[in-house]
Amino acid sequence: MTGHVVGVDIGGTNLRVALANRNGKIVAKWSGSTTDNSSPKAVVQLIRNAVDHLLREAGASSQSLLAVAAGAPGVTDRTNGVVFATSYLKGWKNVPLAALLRAALHIPAVVENDVKLAAIGESWKGAARGVQNFVFLAIGTGIAAGVVVNGQLFHGPQWIAGEVGYLIVPGTPESPAGRAVPGSLESVIGGEGIRQRWRRICKNGQRNLSATEIFGLAMTGDRLANRVLGQSARILGYAIHNMSAVLNSSLFVLGGGVGMHKALLTTTRRVLQPYTQPSRPKIITSALGADAQLIGAVRLALDTAES
Repeated sequence: MTGHVVGVDIGGTNLRVALANRNGKIVAKWSGSTTDNSSPKAVVQLIRNAVDHLLREAGASSQSLLAVAAGAPGVTDRTNGVVFATSYLKGWKNVPLAALLRAALHIPAVVENDVKLAAIGESWKGAARGVQNFVFLAIGTGIAAGVVVNGQLFHGPQWIAGEVGYLIVPGTPESPAGRAVPGSLESVIGGEGIRQRWRRICKNGQRNLSATEIFGLAMTGDRLANRVLGQSARILGYAIHNMSAVLNSSLFVLGGGVGMHKALLTTTRRVLQPYTQPSRPKIITSALGADAQLIGAVRLALDTAES
């Protein structure tokens, strides 16, 4: 059967759109910036313009479109297609994104949290193919998870399942997080938390390094960078161990710019080596990288078209 679907990844500063055929093959991609205007109206207009561009590039008509799926950062109600709130997009609160996309593109639309979309992508074409119980753990500026149980994404009744940035584990702050404030775990091992910790202990001209740059420096043998890497890996290892004990997940897939760093993976595995009970979780990095969300959006759009 012919036709196309649209996958959308809405980021804090960037927007990516893909056009795929019914077999899931991406035939055209578009990317743009949301820095100048990230209001819901402006983003939807950008998506509409991007879809028009991709259809022309692929030599397809708008009549071939079957469905669109979009991922947004923050708490998202997939059933009703509403983005409740996100700190990454100004002015986004209780945004009926699915309805806005339906009105703009005149096709069925579905909305999902971006990290949960990445979990769908990894399950379909990535590191978790064939795995029924796993956690996709995205570590970038912040940290969040997509939890898959018995082959299905777990959302929770308030759609906040996977907000693991609020976990409290040894080495993280115990004070309650306020509104629009990073949670305990995120404040320590999110990219910004790692950078701030480095700034507090670094005394030379390298104070303004990013988390990945700090980990890279650790790989050269730098003592202070190794200290930050070790602290980050230990806290991440504790969090993974606790999640594994609760969920009995057989696999943890690390994604995001920070999460995919080789030094963090290696050191976290070392931290978890002694913890064999009730089981030692397997930890690997994403096979799809930055494309996990977009590929997950395509899969969700195909499912929407088929249903």
